[in-house]
Amino acid sequence: MTASDARSDALLEQVRRRYAAAAIAADGPSGCCGPGDTTEPVEAGEGFGAALYSLDEQGTVPDAAALSSLGCGNPTAVAELRAGETVLDLGAGGGIDVLLSAQRVGESGWVYGLDMTDEMIDLARRNAAAAGATNVEFLKGHIEAIPLPEGSIDVIVSNCVINLSVDKPAVLAEMHRVLRPGGRVGVSDVVAEDRLAPADRAARGDHAGCIAGALSTSEYREGLATVGFVDIAVTLTHEVADGLHGAIVRAVKPA
Repeated sequence: MTASDARSDALLEQVRRRYAAAAIAADGPSGCCGPGDTTEPVEAGEGFGAALYSLDEQGTVPDAAALSSLGCGNPTAVAELRAGETVLDLGAGGGIDVLLSAQRVGESGWVYGLDMTDEMIDLARRNAAAAGATNVEFLKGHIEAIPLPEGSIDVIVSNCVINLSVDKPAVLAEMHRVLRPGGRVGVSDVVAEDRLAPADRAARGDHAGCIAGALSTSEYREGLATVGFVDIAVTLTHEVADGLHGAIVRAVKPA
């Protein structure tokens, strides 16, 4: 194993431990992305967590789904989901975006939630059962190798997860692969201003806290274009650290 591989594995384990702990704590204090110690969940800071969903939205899902929200946005509010569509949520966590998406696509649609953490998968399945959602399925796996066929998804959503990947080109390529022609991306993520070098990002927060691994605006645009996406837009919404922002990222797979 190379030093680079070892570092990637260590970062992945930090992420897994942080969000496993957040799932376990879902019935108590909420864990969240944001700068801080990676050994246990941190209190939700400004710009992260369930507060980014309306009270009406929070009221339509089990409390544990809202409490376990670790995101930096509300992707279902911008994805323009339609009845009958098939949706994939990358890094589904406790399932809040899966459940909200399921409401929007209706009984004729279907929503997959993908997560690498056993504890989050278990929590999400319990939340789906509590919500009575019958048009959802939670899959265990990595966003760098999505366990779904090519061209099987209409819309990809994600909430503050792509920044956590240690192989973002693979994630973007997989997103393009599983989307149908004309399929679209509507994700929330932490994005750095172009002026911040990787070292600057790392100085502002750790990887598992959604800061050190953030792509810059230009890097996001270039990465999406490289794998074949068009109509790319990166819109900054709110600052989460100096020079780092919650953002809405949209793109389309050519028809």
